[in-house]
Amino acid sequence: MDLPITHTDEEALPVVLGVDTHVDAHVAVALDGLGGRLGHKTVPATEAGYALLAAWAEEFGVLERAGIEGSGSFGVGLTRFLRARGVEVVEVNRPNRQHRRRFGKHDTADAEAAARALQANTATGEPKSADGPAEMVRALHVVRRSAVKARTQAANQLRALLLTAPEGLKAELRGLSTTNLVATAARFRPGAHSEDVRTATKLAMRSVARRHLTLSEEIAELEEQIERLVKEAVPALASLRGVGTDTAASLLVAVGDNPERLKSEASFARLCGVAPVPASSGKTVRHRLNRGGNRDANRALHVLALGRMSWDERTRAYVARRTAEGKSRREILRCLKRYVAREVYRILMAPGALPPSISVP
Repeated sequence: MDLPITHTDEEALPVVLGVDTHVDAHVAVALDGLGGRLGHKTVPATEAGYALLAAWAEEFGVLERAGIEGSGSFGVGLTRFLRARGVEVVEVNRPNRQHRRRFGKHDTADAEAAARALQANTATGEPKSADGPAEMVRALHVVRRSAVKARTQAANQLRALLLTAPEGLKAELRGLSTTNLVATAARFRPGAHSEDVRTATKLAMRSVARRHLTLSEEIAELEEQIERLVKEAVPALASLRGVGTDTAASLLVAVGDNPERLKSEASFARLCGVAPVPASSGKTVRHRLNRGGNRDANRALHVLALGRMSWDERTRAYVARRTAEGKSRREILRCLKRYVAREVYRILMAPGALPPSISVP
């Protein structure tokens, strides 16, 4: 660790901090206003470590900005701590492969690269504050999704057990829907000891069926909480036709608790992966599909666009017009997702407003 160069209050200089975050510890490098390296330090990923890091950086001057790699995951605690102290925090992507091939891969180099990216203004993304209803919805949404996946696995496993069950048991349960099969299997009483294949199969099916019922109760409880939070945070979006709780939650999580960090609807479209990417060269002028962005938000816009293609008259007229122009269904759907993103952005920027009318050209 480099020794700090202390300054008096009269000559306090601005300091830029770059941080490479990890689960247990964070590595930081401090630069002065001209890009000179002042020192590096490793601190534990705890509140005491964050305070130690801030005090260390302030020994060089005034800590004004910090570039943090992984501000939404390993560095979320440090991000909250620095923002609370009035420090401007910027999200920094990990160094590209060319940089790592030239300078190698180690934590101090990554931290210094983060600081220099911030000074060069190549890193300008404002991280999510993660301190409001959007973060609450995100936590519940993640758990609900894993519960739905586990319930689907339980249902598939129950069907697989039925497929290989003894013929007598298979004949009793054949033709039942998943709901009825789960309810029936959950009531099995095979006894405490498995004496034959039929008894063991019934015991296994009962275990899986009860797991399915438990997961269904968990999912219903989570959905109730998510629906309440979404309606309180963005009532206009939740009341928009075609927007369900899951769709609204995905869009709210993508925007975060500080939507003002998105400067325009174009930035929101890019965040959701529905802004076409220029791919022109020479005499060729074209755009290609954007495969980046938040894929869950992209899925939510996809669901909205598909729904409007089926029930909204103006959207159906637009689809017919673009089809006559030679556009494919996939191309039309991409355009619709861009228009839906524009409307959703306006709602999210003014959560208390009534849902605007559908605006499809």
